[in-house]
Amino acid sequence: MDRLDRQTLARIRATPQVTLPPSGWDRQGVGIVHLGIGAFHRAHQAVFTQDAFAVTGDDRWGISGVTQRSASVRDQLAPQDGLYGVLERAVDHLGVRVVGAVREVLFPVEQQELLLDRLADPAVQVVTLTVTEKGYRRDAAGHLDLADPAVAAEIAGGTVTSAVGRLVRGIERRAATSGAPLTVVCCDNLTDNGRVVRGLVDDYCAAIGASDLATWIGGHVRFPSTMVDRIVPATTDDDRALGEEILGLRDEGLVTAELFKQWVIQDDFAAERPAWHLAGAQLVSDVAPFENMKLRILNGTHSTLAYLGALRGHATISSAVSDPGLLDIAQGLIADDVIPILEQPEGEDLQAYGAEVLKRFANPALAHKTTQIAMDGSQKLPLRLLGTIRANLAGGRTPHHALRGVAGWMAYLARSEGAGGLALPVDDPMAGRLTGLVRGRTDAAAVVDALLGVHEIFGDDLPGNAAVRDELVGGVRELL
Repeated sequence: MDRLDRQTLARIRATPQVTLPPSGWDRQGVGIVHLGIGAFHRAHQAVFTQDAFAVTGDDRWGISGVTQRSASVRDQLAPQDGLYGVLERAVDHLGVRVVGAVREVLFPVEQQELLLDRLADPAVQVVTLTVTEKGYRRDAAGHLDLADPAVAAEIAGGTVTSAVGRLVRGIERRAATSGAPLTVVCCDNLTDNGRVVRGLVDDYCAAIGASDLATWIGGHVRFPSTMVDRIVPATTDDDRALGEEILGLRDEGLVTAELFKQWVIQDDFAAERPAWHLAGAQLVSDVAPFENMKLRILNGTHSTLAYLGALRGHATISSAVSDPGLLDIAQGLIADDVIPILEQPEGEDLQAYGAEVLKRFANPALAHKTTQIAMDGSQKLPLRLLGTIRANLAGGRTPHHALRGVAGWMAYLARSEGAGGLALPVDDPMAGRLTGLVRGRTDAAAVVDALLGVHEIFGDDLPGNAAVRDELVGGVRELL
């Protein structure tokens, strides 16, 4: 079958199942550099950017995508002239949205100078990032981890390979050439993510002795915080076959997603930006209430269902949430543990949001694997569940459902298989240490004590809380 590209796109006609890029998509200049062009960016920020272009016709905001770890995305999209499809699936909807917002994909291992030139180009006014929580290489205190091998090598004068390093070196070239202002928009699930990235940039500048650069950044670069939301499962061979059937073309870059998408952005830009607000993005003065709503309701429940669901042998989130026992835990987590300690964002109904989250999780058209959501637990747990636990304890309440989610994580690490023989892989920056502590152990108290002792995750307060320990031991014992 012929492959999707600029020429073959002309054969496709818009139908209820096919949405084509706006006219002029291939004439867009690069105005955005995106670090970490995985499936989520292609199904989220790139779609918002294309929709804004469709409304305004402002062709300055094409995307230069940067693939951090391998050339695979470049190899998928370059032969397709940057085009790819988003397979959007719901119970009552199936269609492909063809996206043409990505104008190029760079692989810095081979194109580092071109990336730095892009970051310095005054036509580029926005940098966005989706490099995952672990991609920021932070230490337990939330600062740049100077002991991280990649960061340490860079500071010593080696090749720059980290996302923060590439960003700082690009800004350094920008300050030395055009001097144009820039906005850096983090789109990862980090609390107060704009402040976090700004802090890491400052840490990097200090580590390389670039105080003048840090001063320049303070006057010319903004780091707004954001909240992003869209469920984007890993694309399967069945998804690709379905995309081919709908388009009549082979698409190596296809991603799959639910219909729902949300983007909340702090309105703090150093220069111009795409008209994302005309594409449905919410520009607000304070992102924190939206961020906490999403991290604790959606992400916290997602992780809880992933660990407990995998242990029960559920391969997907939709299967897990259809389990009455797990649904009860998810509903209790949202209603009893999370909503009472949240500030309600303007215009949002927390109960309705929670109900919508569970409805989205139950979408059988999205095969979101429990073991995929279970990845990087050491990075996600503090953001998604431990904050909820601490807030409840401070208010004199015991968050039973949130603690059940943490017990699920602990049991997941201890067991190698869930019910029915479902493999429980541990994909985590701390995988070696965590599995070395508990993999294969069946003594619940020993498992809990070993993991509570990981200071980077649990800090000083939770390990010393007898009620927390007792509840975790009981939960892990049952799950083991």
